Amino acid sequence: MRDSVRWRKQARIVLMLAEELNISEEEALDRFYNSRTYTYFSDPVHGLQAMSDRYIVDEILQEENEA
Repeated sequence: MRDSVRWRKQARIVLMLAEELNISEEEALDRFYNSRTYTYFSDPVHGLQAMSDRYIVDEILQEENEA
């Protein structure tokens, strides 16, 4: 996946996460970057980059609920 496409996808995910949790975009960005989901998203071997934005946000929310 091209960097510019991945960056736009990350931005959409962060905005969705902020809206879903009613937090600032900065807080959502921090949660995204510090999540296990982001680790998988960053590695193309896992294929998470090909999943929908909604799926990735749900994975982050599930991860936080488990913690």
